[in-house]
Amino acid sequence: MKSLRMVVCVLPLALAGCSTLSSVNWSAAYPWNWFGSSVEVSDNGVGNITAATPLTEQAISDALKGDYHLRSGMKTEKGVVVRYFEALRDNQLALVVNGENGAVSRIDVLDHDIASDKGVKVGTPFTELYDKAFGNCVKATGDDSDGVECKAPGSQHISYVFTGEWSGPEGLMPADDVLKNWKVSKLIWRR
Repeated sequence: MKSLRMVVCVLPLALAGCSTLSSVNWSAAYPWNWFGSSVEVSDNGVGNITAATPLTEQAISDALKGDYHLRSGMKTEKGVVVRYFEALRDNQLALVVNGENGAVSRIDVLDHDIASDKGVKVGTPFTELYDKAFGNCVKATGDDSDGVECKAPGSQHISYVFTGEWSGPEGLMPADDVLKNWKVSKLIWRR
């Protein structure tokens, strides 16, 4: 009778590999994954993606533990062709991993669940981090030209892009009294 109970318990698990349940991310069921994302932005990189991570789909997927769906592309940046991977979670863009010469050079973090090692994440207000922009921030460029990019305090590799409402002249940075209402829209790690 005991062996019959064991077969009844084990059989569904054995068959799961042959069914539609095989597409389920079973690693999310591990107890150490129950309490939020383990991916964090630090001076070393984002989660297990560092400057030493090869710019390949397999290496990035492995570093993200398969928790994201990846898609790849290429773009030109300052006249140079740059390869990138977009990491999606629940069909939402969470990370953009850029690289050159076969290595990761920049990671843009847009996922609200990923924070820096200091606890900063998308949605953090400007006033929680800075009293003023001078000496900390510059007008952002490229895809982020509507925002302001500020170096993370005490970091050589992390910066934050702040965006918000402003109707001032294009190309100028808003005053501090405007920035106090802006929030982090992206965390950036650069090699």
